[in-house]
Order: sequence, then structure tokens, then C-alpha cells
Amino acid sequence: MLSGKVAVVTGAGRGIGVAIAQLIAAHGAKVIVNDPGVSVSGTEADERPADDVVKAIEKAGGEAAANFESVSDYDGAGRIVAQAVDQFGRIDIVVNNAGILRDKIFHKMTVEDWRAVIDVHLHGSFNVSSHAGQIFRKQESGAFVHMTSTSGLIGNYGQANYSAAKLGIAALSKSIALDMQRFNVRSNCIAPFAWSRMIGTIPNDPSQAERLEKMKSMTPEKVAPMAVFLASDQASGVSGQIFAVRGSEVFLMGQSRPLRSVHRQGGWTPETIAAHAMPALETSLLPLERSPDVFCWDPPE
Repeated sequence: MLSGKVAVVTGAGRGIGVAIAQLIAAHGAKVIVNDPGVSVSGTEADERPADDVVKAIEKAGGEAAANFESVSDYDGAGRIVAQAVDQFGRIDIVVNNAGILRDKIFHKMTVEDWRAVIDVHLHGSFNVSSHAGQIFRKQESGAFVHMTSTSGLIGNYGQANYSAAKLGIAALSKSIALDMQRFNVRSNCIAPFAWSRMIGTIPNDPSQAERLEKMKSMTPEKVAPMAVFLASDQASGVSGQIFAVRGSEVFLMGQSRPLRSVHRQGGWTPETIAAHAMPALETSLLPLERSPDVFCWDPPE
């Protein structure tokens, strides 16, 4: 499905990124495997897992090259995109998958925790997309696939930084889809459910031990097909959408729309809002839910 195309996959040294990079290569694209080889929290490490992914792709008969830049650096993101063009002659696909976690309950979250996560997820997605978008505009083609999360779309405990970044990515993707539609450039999001090293660092709820074990069956390999489809020409009519993938389930996620309205001739005062507007609206107020509350059933095998 991707024969002749060139892709950049960020955060492709581990987890979902590995599965996506390998399946993209298996479908004929040349791949820049970007991963600086850092820990889940974003601290520096000596290992360079991107090299191992490149070797695995080449062993399977594909073409790939490693890149160790950080997406949080705008100039570094430019070098990721430039490598694709310099080494493989073009760029057609960007998968913004790079991410870190620094989970803390909100009142204990430091500004460093906030900035580090926003820098990699949200700024990183913008940085790579900005550089690739200039090329996509000129060639009048291209596909962005961004990773969002139900932590941002719905909510979760202890992830204010991550949730804000992931909801921001959904808005970024929609804006790209709107602004670049005229250039035949598409932009979509995936909210993945998959057991990875990032998920494995989240503190466990002992009461959810059985469900946690079942989560381990939701491997990154089950998310990768959606990324390949969205990157392919067969998704030419799909843009500005958010899909969730949970094992063998695929969900089209809703986006914010009005739920209910009330009108008062002459406008409202705080008192009339309390007396009339809220009683009319309160049955439609959304509950304070987390992602596990909404996805409360276990996925089928």
C-alpha cells in the first residue's frame, strides 16, 4: 500500500513506533526511524534502539535509516525531515509518535514536568509537521498521522501534562487538515490502546489487576495497521478524523459539538442562569469520567 513512498516515524525505537515503522516498511515505504534513545521520562540514555529497528527492517528486506534527533528541538526536527529527503529523495508520510511520561497528581506536578511532556508531544508534533508541511505543500501531497490519547479526549488521573498535550495534538491535526486540504495534504489522529513501556510505568490500581493483564494482549502490532492505512492513498478521502484502536476494535471518536441550548429574550444574568439555564442544561452535563470509565468493557480476543 505504500510502495514508492518515504516515511518519517518519530519515537520509533520502541513500542508502538517500532510496530508502525516495521509495518510501513513491509508495505513498501522507505523509513526514517527517529528515536534519541531516551528513557520513558525523557532523560538521556546511552542506548540507541533506532539502530536495532533499522537492522530488523533491513533483515526483512526493507529500507530504513536511523535518526537520533529530539523532536522537541525545532531545528532538530528539521534535520529529521531533511534526512528523509537527502537519503531517500522525498518525504510523503509523517507519523508523530514520539512521547514521554511524567505522571503526577496535579497539585504535585512541577513546571519542569509540565514543560518536558508538552515539549515532546505537542511541540514535537508541531516541529516535525512544520518542516514536512513545507515540502508537502510544494509537492501537493502528503499524510500526517498523529498519536493522541483518550487521556486527553476523555480524561485520566495524574496526567494533566500528557492529557493537555494529547488534546492539543488532536486540535493541531484538525487545523493542519483544514489549512492544507487545498494542497491535497491529509492529517488524522490515532488514540492507541496498547501495552508498551510507557503504559507499563503508570501506577497500577490493585482492583484492576485482571483487566491490566488483559491489556497486555493489546500489542502495538494491532495499532500499526491503522497507521499504514491512514498513510496510504486508499485513505485519500479521510482527513481531520480521530480513530481509537483497542485490540481488534476500531472506534471513530467524536469531536466537540453543541449538546443542548437555551435562549432567553434580552439575555442572561447570573441569577437567571442559576434559576433557568442550569436546570434546563443539567441533564446534559457530562459526567467527570476517565478513559477506563468510558471504555469499561474488555476488548474481544
